[in-house]
Amino acid sequence: MSKVQRLTSDSDGFGVDLKDRPVPRISIAAFCENPETGAVMQRAAQDRRLAKTHLTVHMGGVQAAAELYGETATPNLLIVESRETERAPLLAQLEMLAGVCDPATKVIVVGGSNDITLYRELIRQGISEYLMAPIHPMQVIEAVASLYSAPESDPIGKIFAFVGAKGGSGSSTIAHNFAWSLATQIGISATLVDLDLPFGTAGLDFNQDPAQGVADALTAPERLDDVLLERLLVKAAERLHLFAAPAVLDRDYDIDPQAFETVMDIVRGTSPAVVVDVPHGWNAWTRQTLMAADEIVVTATPDLASLRNAKNIYDVFAGARPHDAKPRLILNQVGVVKRPEIPVKDFAEAIGAEPILVLPFDPQLFGTAANNGQMIAQLNPQSRAALGFQHVAKLLTGRETIADTKVKRESIFKFLGNLNKKPMRKAG
Repeated sequence: MSKVQRLTSDSDGFGVDLKDRPVPRISIAAFCENPETGAVMQRAAQDRRLAKTHLTVHMGGVQAAAELYGETATPNLLIVESRETERAPLLAQLEMLAGVCDPATKVIVVGGSNDITLYRELIRQGISEYLMAPIHPMQVIEAVASLYSAPESDPIGKIFAFVGAKGGSGSSTIAHNFAWSLATQIGISATLVDLDLPFGTAGLDFNQDPAQGVADALTAPERLDDVLLERLLVKAAERLHLFAAPAVLDRDYDIDPQAFETVMDIVRGTSPAVVVDVPHGWNAWTRQTLMAADEIVVTATPDLASLRNAKNIYDVFAGARPHDAKPRLILNQVGVVKRPEIPVKDFAEAIGAEPILVLPFDPQLFGTAANNGQMIAQLNPQSRAALGFQHVAKLLTGRETIADTKVKRESIFKFLGNLNKKPMRKAG
């Protein structure tokens, strides 16, 4: 079995839900009768899952759609709203629309009738989906995603993007240890992608020195497939593979933002979990990578500059991704001797988010692990930091760790053993 095949075969179905899959590059036209429905369509169009689509919103409903497409080709998907609640008038409208639709065009109808018989008739007539008004943006997104992601389609991985609020916050170290916990403690196959091309430390932290890596894929994304990806990945643990950065300065890294999107799409098609180490910086591809992630984790230190930057990152992505979990906050290097610090409570209140992990300053533990090319859990599995990384992995995946399962299993066996030792009562 190939390396890529193994990545998708041992994680118990972990990955992105069907409704959360990104929709491919298609054209969508929505024809609405109610302004409220039009506003919902506009909000749906801004969601990351529909980022590749071209969605236009028009007013006028089925009649306007039929008039427009009598003279031009229909898009990949039509969403039409009708105020008709009676079966016959609605079917008559849709029959008129069918006369101008290309055979490959899918149609979603938004209506006000809660009639199962009507729904079955619409599906029988070839309508792809029926949504009852009033609708929510996520209903539109889920309906579109389900049309273009069949249940039998190949799974795709969940992307966890880690970014530091400022340089030196420790985001890379936390991303690497999170990936290790996913693979070795929870049992979810993961690929760690180091996008800090000139200065990435994934190779160092895992004591690896790959000759090729993510830069080779980014410079020629059109060549990347499962076979090439297998050659570029480095195995760091049984379920963990690295897509390491070159970390050399003998070339420039002026890479098209589209290349990052292409590479990430291919990687997530081969790994249930993709942990992305995003360097501290702000440009088109870093914003795009963070926007497309399923989870964003911001690492900050308890100082004013870090607070300002973390607040900005949080506000940008909380606003731009209203239908996703808000960015997660990790406070790192807390408790440096004689350093004035912003208290954790005040930091959380200023950002509007409680940290999911607070890591104390422990230069001996982290420094030794870095110099040895080890993860914290390898060096001291019972340390507060190691247990913290395990906690974050459990929280962001909703999974029990292998250790949790073992303890529960041992407890059950012990309970059953005690029952077996109890003497049986005599009848009567």
